[in-house]
Amino acid sequence: MFWPNKWTDPCVGISSPAKIANKVVFPEPDGPTNEIDLSFSMTKFIFLTIVKRPSGLLTSLVMLFASKIKFFKIRWGMLAIILMSLASSVNSSNDIPGKEKIIVVLGDSLSAGFGVPLEQAWPSLLEKNINAEGNKIKIINAGISGDTTSGGLYRLPKLLSEHKPEIVILELGGNDGLRGMSIKKVIHKNLKEMIKMTLDVNAVVLLIGVELPPNYGQRYTKNFENMYESLAEEYNLLLVKGSIKEMVAQGLMQSDGIHPNIEGHQKVEEEVRNKLRILLQ
Repeated sequence: MFWPNKWTDPCVGISSPAKIANKVVFPEPDGPTNEIDLSFSMTKFIFLTIVKRPSGLLTSLVMLFASKIKFFKIRWGMLAIILMSLASSVNSSNDIPGKEKIIVVLGDSLSAGFGVPLEQAWPSLLEKNINAEGNKIKIINAGISGDTTSGGLYRLPKLLSEHKPEIVILELGGNDGLRGMSIKKVIHKNLKEMIKMTLDVNAVVLLIGVELPPNYGQRYTKNFENMYESLAEEYNLLLVKGSIKEMVAQGLMQSDGIHPNIEGHQKVEEEVRNKLRILLQ
């Protein structure tokens, strides 16, 4: 154990242990040192902060606020009922007698009226002639030149959603056939999907069969023609059948031998109208 040295080096002073103090002097306090009677102040403060019973005015305001909330709830409830009724009436408008029926024509250049004025294309003639017979229809001509069954399958959902047609006239497959596409894997499959998609929204399909030129071979052209007949039979559809040979022989085709002229469109319109009448009955 080591003890502190009493001597310092250099010798300037002597250290010794601190003595025990016999009293301690504290500084004077900043605040009062005498007790203050705060009973009155505390009572007054408590009286101001604690309410023994509700104020009549406060109760009235609360009741008024609650009644206003209840009033607005009732009004919003009535408004919701009215809006639901209006929506129901709009949704059921398709069942109104005499309402204009929407018909979508989904096709290629035959429906688009390639090589003839649009008003002379068979969809325009069909709308005019059907309405002249006392019907009320509106035809949405969605024919695009060069379109295929793949393009039609892509476009159909939007057409169904946007126009909500009662009838879809399906005229596609010709361009697929002219390109020699697989009947089973492509053309038949796409047409079948479009038919099912249309029937799923409670619309009716009117199918237009397409005939290919004879230079595509007897086997391919025959299978192509039978494809439309099998689809019509499978889904119980009305089928419009055309004959390129007859139309060429009657001078109803343009110089390309593929697209009908003005008289040819009149012939196509007549054939389609005969089938459409049955669906409109």
